[in-house]
Amino acid sequence: MIKGMPELDWRAETRNAYDTVATDYGRLLQNELDGLPWERGMLGAFAGLVGAQAGPVIDLGCGTGRITRFLADQRLDVRGIDLSPGMIDVARAAHPDLDFEVGSLEDIGAGDASHAGVLAWYSIIHAPLEALPGIFAEMHRVLAPGGYALLAFQAGNESRRISRAYGHDVEFTVNRLDPEAICAMLEAAGFIKYACSVREPGPMESTPQAYLMMRKPER
Repeated sequence: MIKGMPELDWRAETRNAYDTVATDYGRLLQNELDGLPWERGMLGAFAGLVGAQAGPVIDLGCGTGRITRFLADQRLDVRGIDLSPGMIDVARAAHPDLDFEVGSLEDIGAGDASHAGVLAWYSIIHAPLEALPGIFAEMHRVLAPGGYALLAFQAGNESRRISRAYGHDVEFTVNRLDPEAICAMLEAAGFIKYACSVREPGPMESTPQAYLMMRKPER
């Protein structure tokens, strides 16, 4: 950062980074799920639970739409939102039959109790811890009673600055999060825990991966 220049907040920093990498991100990760059976299992379980609720699903931080596509192929009524206009442009080009919008985790732009499912697939990892309670409250607001939320993130307890990603020079923060602490925050927002899974790092990973399935209680 140039001395004397104002520091970008995490939203602008994250948006700028993903705008920069969007095209290569989409190209490099488009078939990632093919080699991730555990993740396909988590997403399949989510699709089965949400499908029984017979309502729409929102993919928060959808990126270039590869997970949105997977859920749509499970016959879910799903749309994606992302902070990065560049990522949304790539998602719309790759999946023209699906609905994608620029949006924020903190202001989802949906009615109260309007969705049967909410997915946050590695999309909370750039937000500082102090922003997470508000994000989780917003997720709870848009979720219908009896609906499900699935969150995925790197497990740990540290923040890392990233300066190179997907072949580009960037500057943004990735937070490794404690699953128990995140679960407690979600419970404080009104969710109840349905399942928690942490798997060991894969060949190209340096940290365990966490998956939390939460449920909004019935009225």
